[in-house]
Amino acid sequence: MRASGDPAAAAAAPHVSVILPVHNAELWLDECLESVLQQDFEGAMELSVFNDASKDKSAAIIDKWKVKLEGSGIPVVIGGHDSASPRGGRRDDASEGEATTGSCSPAPDKCESCIWPRRIIGCQVRREPPDSTERYTRWINQLAPDQLLTQVFTSNGPTVIMPTWFCSRAWFSHVGPFDEGGQGVPEDLLFFHNHLRKGGGVIRVDQSLLLYRYHPNAATRSVLETTIWTHRVRFLEERVLPHWAAFTIWNAGRQGRRLYRSLTAEARRKVVAFCDVDEKKIRKGFYCYEDSQERPKPRVPILHFRAARPPFVICVKLVSVRCSHSRGHASTVRLVQAPVVGSQTSDMQPDIHALGLGRLRGAAGYGERWSPLSGGRPGCRRRPPWRPHKMGCTSVK
Repeated sequence: MRASGDPAAAAAAPHVSVILPVHNAELWLDECLESVLQQDFEGAMELSVFNDASKDKSAAIIDKWKVKLEGSGIPVVIGGHDSASPRGGRRDDASEGEATTGSCSPAPDKCESCIWPRRIIGCQVRREPPDSTERYTRWINQLAPDQLLTQVFTSNGPTVIMPTWFCSRAWFSHVGPFDEGGQGVPEDLLFFHNHLRKGGGVIRVDQSLLLYRYHPNAATRSVLETTIWTHRVRFLEERVLPHWAAFTIWNAGRQGRRLYRSLTAEARRKVVAFCDVDEKKIRKGFYCYEDSQERPKPRVPILHFRAARPPFVICVKLVSVRCSHSRGHASTVRLVQAPVVGSQTSDMQPDIHALGLGRLRGAAGYGERWSPLSGGRPGCRRRPPWRPHKMGCTSVK
């Protein structure tokens, strides 16, 4: 923080702190720290490094760059610990800037955004290797401004990724620190949810200002899908479902039923129907929640989507299917969620008539991609009857 009552100290205090958590990052640290040195930000800037129990040569590389950076007028604050395992979280207690920007060791970042109170500002990214997580990268870079809030319920996590975050220190302190539960804790998602709970907004600078490296040892791979799912469902119940008297789950299959079972008893009672396009599921007529302790056990109707009524929670999981080409070869085709249309307000009021809970992650860059809006599966012999664009289900008030 800027020192109060001391003009000289206030003038010397940095305007921006670059927060750099490090864990076994020797392969990328030189490139990352070089990018800090090359910033064209004209104000005072500092680098705050937290060495999170690195066991490789990261500490030596940080010490080397401390001399070089401070020689160029960029103060460096180093913290950390040498315990047996990393703690996660983002320690920036020692930094002093009025604004903070996050940077990951594999992700050199360029900070040129203005400070907006109560906002997290992110940017577009480019992936390294370029063809890794192709769908996820496209999702990060192409969300419309209103979707930065309406798509917070998907499995992709924060709609602007944490290594690009830029926000005021006062707002960061108001939202609270990162969860330091350690490996397996989605601390960026938890912080992002708290940010939204407290009325924060999200902005993306539509320039590619960050190199976002993919590698098999990334910490994100330690977070279980079930952990992410639980947080997403609780956030949905907290932010949206209290405002709906009733709603329909789009998908009577595995993912839709999983969502229903994951809801609290109070939220389950608001589910008036499932809807689907699968004639077999529709002919069955209902879904019976066999594990329920209620008597009689709840039975939820399964309707054709044309007979269903909004609002909807669209719960479509990314799947891979094997389709035969005329040559007899097989290819993997990715089925992706159709776009969700809805209006959005800063406080997440539910004038949205459809929310996507679809899972869009997975290995990318292989095979072809298909959307329900396209009307057919490339390379498949049969065409699905799904035509969501003919419906009015995603219209808004």
